[in-house]
Amino acid sequence: MASLKYMESVSKVTQTLQAIAAKSSVKKLTEAFQVAGFDLALVGGPVRDAFLGRAITDLDLTTNALPEQIEAVVKPISKTIWDVGREFGTIACLIEGERFEITTYRSDEYDPASRKPQVKFGKTLEGDLKRRDFSVNSLAIKFPGLELVDAGRGVEDLMGKVIDTPDSPQISFSDDPLRMLRAARFASQLGFKPAERVVEAMREMAERIQIISAERIREELEKLLLSEDPITGIELLVNTGLAEYVLPELVLLKETVDTQHRHKDVYQHSLKVLEQAIDLEKSRGHKPNLVLRIAALLHDIGKPVTRRFEHGAVTFHNHDVVGAKMARKRLRDLKFDKSTTEAVSELVRLHLRFFGYTEALWTDSAVRRYVRDAGDLLEELHILTRADVTTGNQKKAERLEFAYDDLEERIAELAKTEELAAIRPDLDGFEIMEILGIPGGPKVGEAYNYLLELRLENGPMDKDAATVALKEWATQVGK
Repeated sequence: MASLKYMESVSKVTQTLQAIAAKSSVKKLTEAFQVAGFDLALVGGPVRDAFLGRAITDLDLTTNALPEQIEAVVKPISKTIWDVGREFGTIACLIEGERFEITTYRSDEYDPASRKPQVKFGKTLEGDLKRRDFSVNSLAIKFPGLELVDAGRGVEDLMGKVIDTPDSPQISFSDDPLRMLRAARFASQLGFKPAERVVEAMREMAERIQIISAERIREELEKLLLSEDPITGIELLVNTGLAEYVLPELVLLKETVDTQHRHKDVYQHSLKVLEQAIDLEKSRGHKPNLVLRIAALLHDIGKPVTRRFEHGAVTFHNHDVVGAKMARKRLRDLKFDKSTTEAVSELVRLHLRFFGYTEALWTDSAVRRYVRDAGDLLEELHILTRADVTTGNQKKAERLEFAYDDLEERIAELAKTEELAAIRPDLDGFEIMEILGIPGGPKVGEAYNYLLELRLENGPMDKDAATVALKEWATQVGK
């Protein structure tokens, strides 16, 4: 029965692989390596994705040719050749507009104190495949005959939707601790379940992730968060202890569950907000948004440190402001770019702003300030605020949804007449200087801010009215 399933899986991808092999660019490469007497095989992710019916975007190839030999083989058929990492055996080339990365067989050895391997080139395809992270990635298709090479349960694990290692997970994760994060990422991307021995090894070896650079950790977290189901991977990180080293704020959320005082489980609430934000992302026609997803996950991380018990109730005063600072620090430590860091922090800071809307109908000036403060993040704030409603009280949920519908309608109506996305004073700095007869400096900034507040409070004015208001202000403050 197992062999029948195996054959069915192989036949399932035959058409896809034949189409790849028939490409003019691939045929040129295959023929060039054949003539030179070297092997050539499609390896890893592209083979895995062919079996899964996923789109194949990159063609990663491996060979027994050394880097300088690879370069010599592709030079006659490619005008563009560059080193991706010659020391790691990888040469890239462009053939008929298609990029290929070709890597020499490897048989690396790792220093236990470092993730950087001592690169050693291997002699066999099977040996190269066995050193790879997971069995589902240890598959290759040899050209030109399209022979499948499975170094260890690759097809079997694909059929069973299992994430396992070709070697023992302890050896694999000791060699490269980043593979523990990759296990979580693949669980989210592929919808596969890690083998129990993989989960146990992640628990045992979680602290080993500390030798990995922040940049590499960030890259894996980004891929996980942008996947179809990031919650699966996040829970795996938390449950195995890896989150303690990469996102310790999530662990703190889980540890502060307090059934005695009956406040909401903040950890589970945060996961639900992320889930609902992703659903809203899709329903509103957006692509996966990293800033929104990080903000949804971290929006309440200020709660554990601001939690107080007052008069028999639990409070989290200023957890939005505290959480914004914590989010900024965490993302900086993980080497996220400044734009992402500041955007996430700002969304965390603003995520409670709307909830006063249900207590008293906002004036137009309050709506303008909401739009101004959100700036370019207005749509993300819309989604985050809606996703933050996880109450089981149906009437309360409906009331909040109705209120936010009303707010978005008011924003849309004001935007038609006031260009809310670009609110500015009705006079610019040069006009202020000319009207008041003053040079550039702090006084101009004070006048500008006064006019901006006036604009937010009352809506747009024409130039004459703005001039009168400016002169009145200048007289009152003695300018």
